[in-house]
Amino acid sequence: MINFDNSASSFPKPLRVRRAVSEAIARYGGNPGRSGHTLSMQAAEKVYEARETAAAFFGAETENVAFTANATFALNMAIKGIMQYGGHMVISGYEHNAVSRPVYALSQSRGVTFSTAEIDLDDDRTVENFERLIRPDTKCICCTAASNVTGRILPYRKLAALCRERDICFIGDCSQAAGLLDITLGDGFDFICTSGQKALCGPSGTGLLITDGRYPLSTIIEGGTGTGSALLAQPDELPERLESGTVNTVGIIGLCEGIRFVTEQTPAAIMRHEQALCDRLIRRLSRSRRITVYRTEARYVPIVSFNVEGISSHEVSQRLSDKGFALRGGLHCAALAHNSLGTLPQGTVRFSPSVFNTSRQTDMLADAILSLS
Repeated sequence: MINFDNSASSFPKPLRVRRAVSEAIARYGGNPGRSGHTLSMQAAEKVYEARETAAAFFGAETENVAFTANATFALNMAIKGIMQYGGHMVISGYEHNAVSRPVYALSQSRGVTFSTAEIDLDDDRTVENFERLIRPDTKCICCTAASNVTGRILPYRKLAALCRERDICFIGDCSQAAGLLDITLGDGFDFICTSGQKALCGPSGTGLLITDGRYPLSTIIEGGTGTGSALLAQPDELPERLESGTVNTVGIIGLCEGIRFVTEQTPAAIMRHEQALCDRLIRRLSRSRRITVYRTEARYVPIVSFNVEGISSHEVSQRLSDKGFALRGGLHCAALAHNSLGTLPQGTVRFSPSVFNTSRQTDMLADAILSLS
């Protein structure tokens, strides 16, 4: 099976990640930060090493990097931590359910109000769409840096500047951008939320919540942190405030090596390789009038969404799976994005290559798709 569903989870993983995970299982079985014995201290050192690595990659202070189970968890912590006492926020029409669902839940339980900004072909008009929705009680703008449906890159730096100008918190869902774009806190994010298993090449069950420290978060989870254990109150210090319970030591050690792999390869080089495969596929698919590719003249990360006339996206992905290719059909957990794209209710078929995919594999896939049309 050739994996072209890497924007869900990258696979295969770099060899160094696989080795790190295997070594973690064999050597680092202690509970980090929970004791002074050697096993605990060794595990804690590896987790701290990973925290330093992530901090350097995203331009953060080491203590401002919190490990989470995934990007959804990180986004819930950031959004609810800022908004749980009410107020207004603005999201984009391209958001994943990891953003839209917690925002909706807050609107039902906490009296939070929200507005949805249209994404225009012109970035400046997109920013204007956000700006028009800002109100006196607006606390936060949260948007994806790049769409998980089409790969469209949003003008996140311009939106960050708008937030600074209006003194509004800016939360970025960087799940599809981290590892492909040079995403850092220096872009103006107050919070970067991302998964570890996608372009950062880490194991599943890993994510990151990274803050610049400007906005303290109210907690949505409290528990054991290994520090201040005599107190009933959750510690104020980071990262302990945001890391209750035992962290995923094995996954974190693997994620550390994934980030190192991406750093050495460079996001720019990975982006060029994967984008070349996307361009190659688009050129081939353009030969068929029965295939619609959902791209304009905007900027994209390496994702191509398409549909084959007369065949549902789920059926296309199933037929391709039968031929040995893994692509995702449907709504991609992003109903807002498909509503904006005009592809409800069937969604699209999504192609997302990795650094390990090749031109030959892409051509083989193109032949398989064209045989359906």
